[in-house]
Amino acid sequence: MDVLILMGSDSDADVMSAAGAALTEFGLVWEMTVASAHRSPARVLRLVDDAHTRGVKVFIVGAGAAAHLAGVVAAHTPRPVIGVPIDSSALKGMDALLSTVQMPPGVPVATVAIGKPGATNAGVLAAQMIALGDPALAERVVAYKVGLEAKVEAAAARLAQKK
Repeated sequence: MDVLILMGSDSDADVMSAAGAALTEFGLVWEMTVASAHRSPARVLRLVDDAHTRGVKVFIVGAGAAAHLAGVVAAHTPRPVIGVPIDSSALKGMDALLSTVQMPPGVPVATVAIGKPGATNAGVLAAQMIALGDPALAERVVAYKVGLEAKVEAAAARLAQKK
């Protein structure tokens, strides 16, 4: 397995599935499960400790509100951790963003945007990280970027035709 996606609650699955969709687009193998830093800390540690034997290269971790899950994972692994703040509180994800991004020195969590756009970017970023050691994946990442450019060109052409 290339990437383990963790989320603090199953209510986060809709958002975090965007990370899985991006990983699938790159042909990466991933798994998604629930583990809470506050409600099931032993489960979090078991999943992180077991990750190296399962071939996990990158963690993508989504959580809302206090959002400590990504930091807990980062504290217990040398592998890269990408945090996805989830909009699940009255503060519309700003609390989760600040909790995820404000890690102490030596415990980095790469933090993306709040919600589904951030989850998509987490999947793309994980692919880019793994591609550093995988030339075939690196080619797929380049093709993805070329595809993004083609979509912009097509949108510009459609707009120009409406004039």
